[in-house]
Amino acid sequence: MNWFFVALVAYFLLAIVNLTDKFLVEKVVGSARAYTFIACAMGSLVLFGAPWFLSWPGIFGFFLDLVLGGLFASALLLLYAALRRGEASRSLVIIGGSTPIFSLPLSFFILGDKFSHSQLIAMIFLVVGVLIVAFLPGRRHGFWNNFFDSLNLRNNSSFLTIILSLGSGLAYALFFVGSKFAYQTQAFLSTFLWTRLGAILAAAFILFSPRARREIKALFTRNPKTRRNQGLVAGNQILGSIAFVLQNYAIYLGPVALVNALQGVQYAWIIILGALVSFFAPKILKEDTTWPIVLQKGVAILIISVGLYFLSL
Repeated sequence: MNWFFVALVAYFLLAIVNLTDKFLVEKVVGSARAYTFIACAMGSLVLFGAPWFLSWPGIFGFFLDLVLGGLFASALLLLYAALRRGEASRSLVIIGGSTPIFSLPLSFFILGDKFSHSQLIAMIFLVVGVLIVAFLPGRRHGFWNNFFDSLNLRNNSSFLTIILSLGSGLAYALFFVGSKFAYQTQAFLSTFLWTRLGAILAAAFILFSPRARREIKALFTRNPKTRRNQGLVAGNQILGSIAFVLQNYAIYLGPVALVNALQGVQYAWIIILGALVSFFAPKILKEDTTWPIVLQKGVAILIISVGLYFLSL
């Protein structure tokens, strides 16, 4: 099977998952905290494999794995909070571009990795791509007006979306680099299971909020509407798992650098699908589809894709 086709299908499915996440967290669950708990709870189902794959990593390894799971849950919480407040395409491009930006220096200090020339070039492209999306959103203002508007802390939902997205990118970077560190001394499947335990334990703190408990409980009340919503949540999680398998299968079939660089296709699909849904069903999803904004996002995606390519060399 052709790796290029497999990768395109994987990123198409991931785009659907991302947009559905936006719909679910904003229109169905109505809370980033509740949706984070549900996602972590469903992810913890892999712990049924514990009797076969789990091994004791030692005290340090145990607490490290739990902290990594907490970082993963935090990354999801910030991701869903950004999706709930802002455009899906904007939030996801910032997260996807900033994660490797944070990962490079963290890898240097934590793992002792050295920067290559291609990684430094990648950093430049990634930073430029993220800045384009973060600070050029306006449809009626100029560059500097939008730049300073985005830095305005007072009642600026756009600025908050940027901060949440960057926070998610940082949490993902810490999780990925920390997981690489853990994998150096622990078995892969065992570490993976311990981190899932850490994620659900961290997400359990959400239950201390009475409002979050009510929002979670509302999704599991027995009526036709909630059953449909439950199926949508479960189906979206399953679709995300299928897309993840296809993405890794594409890496198995073809060059990892090109497969990773094609992640920009995922963001392009998000813009295209988001525009179509916004046009035909604006009550479900609403994205800014003016030509200057779409062109700006497209340029940013192209620049980030080039950065991802250099990063994988």
